[in-house]
Amino acid sequence: MADTPVLIIAGSESDRERVAPAFKVLEDAGVGYDFVVSSAHRNAEQTAEIAQSAQSKGYKVIVAAAGLAAALPGVVAALTELPVVGLPLDVGPLRGVDALYAIAQLPPGCPVGTVGIGNAKNAAMFALRILNS
Repeated sequence: MADTPVLIIAGSESDRERVAPAFKVLEDAGVGYDFVVSSAHRNAEQTAEIAQSAQSKGYKVIVAAAGLAAALPGVVAALTELPVVGLPLDVGPLRGVDALYAIAQLPPGCPVGTVGIGNAKNAAMFALRILNS
């Protein structure tokens, strides 16, 4: 297993606190991870490069956290063969319901495993199960 088999991507630096419970789960399991901020909307080219190079960098699974329109998990899944776990964030006027629907209802051919709104802990646990399968 790579030293950092999990890549966690969030669309905004302000999401770090919302994603932090995933860090603890992975740390407690002794699994390395990297956290990067890259928006599917504001940093499209950077996001594409991150997704397309993730496998060659040794990552085995990606957790993509996003709120509102939540395009990030779908964009990442469209650009990599790695498994992607979508983490809808509890932000905006709909408190994450829009993000949940956006991630869970991706079109055929763009698979993303989806956890509950704001459930970073489950996203990390799902990533661990993927690594152990």
